[in-house]
Amino acid sequence: MLPADRTAESPDAGNQGAGSPDAGNQGAGSPDAGNQGAGSPGTDRRNAAGPAAVATAKPPRGSAWSLLGSELKVLFGRRRTWALLLALAAIPVLIAVAVRLSSTVPAGRGPAFLDRISQNGLFVAFTAMLVSVPLFLPLTVGVVAGDTIAGEASHGTLRYLLVAPAGRIRLLLVKYAGALAFCVAAPLAVALAGAAIGAALFPVGPVTLLSGDLIQPPEAALRILLIAAYLAVSLAGLSAIGLFLSTLTVVPVGAMAATVVVSVVSQILGQLPQLEWLHPWLFSHYWLGFGDILRQPVLWDSFASNAVLQAGYVAVFGALAYGRFATKDILS
Repeated sequence: MLPADRTAESPDAGNQGAGSPDAGNQGAGSPDAGNQGAGSPGTDRRNAAGPAAVATAKPPRGSAWSLLGSELKVLFGRRRTWALLLALAAIPVLIAVAVRLSSTVPAGRGPAFLDRISQNGLFVAFTAMLVSVPLFLPLTVGVVAGDTIAGEASHGTLRYLLVAPAGRIRLLLVKYAGALAFCVAAPLAVALAGAAIGAALFPVGPVTLLSGDLIQPPEAALRILLIAAYLAVSLAGLSAIGLFLSTLTVVPVGAMAATVVVSVVSQILGQLPQLEWLHPWLFSHYWLGFGDILRQPVLWDSFASNAVLQAGYVAVFGALAYGRFATKDILS
């Protein structure tokens, strides 16, 4: 009798009955039951939101260009970048002032073209670019390339860049594009400063090429720009090495120093006759090969060989940089 009485009189039992509100809420006509149905509006909204969420997670098409523009703005908005460019521009100024203040320059002494500066100021640009190749240009490029990833990691901004719909591959490409932009600006700063100070302190006239031909100043200015382009291509491989080294550490100074050391070691190896078999594979092998641009007609063999060699270094160290950066723990 006790179970029967408890069933008949218990309020809980009544709430679980067929006529209770809770039972009705679980019935076929309840809103919750309808929401669980196949034709439920809630289900439709969830199904429709799935593809929309995936679509919004994809980076917009213009985000790569905006990211590149932001990178270039940050790079060339830094005082350090302009200090490096001004330091490079000071090289031809020092050369021109030294020649101007000296009485004569002995023939065959000092860098190539040095004894021709007093007769034609355009040779200041040629001499300055030749002097800056072994150390000054690699030094400045090493500073910029070594800071690409390690600089963001050290400042704690790398994780925020990757939170945005950029992706690691896209960010890596944008960082390398910024380093390449500096590779173009660096020799261009030397060339323009050299031509300007040379024209200001010395007479300007037809230029005698290495082949013995004479060209007019406008064509000589074009040759100066071609040499600057040659040096920009020459620095592309070193920039890729710096990008890779920058993914290995969160200390930018370490990546910068390592990039410069690699440049110096490559040039030292290039001077050892015992390693002649290795010379064509060194990224610095064609750095001083722009003399062919100062011939009539221009010989493009060294330019093409240099471009192929640098492209190989970009491909290899770009892949290494991606392999490291794709698995890098940005939260540590």
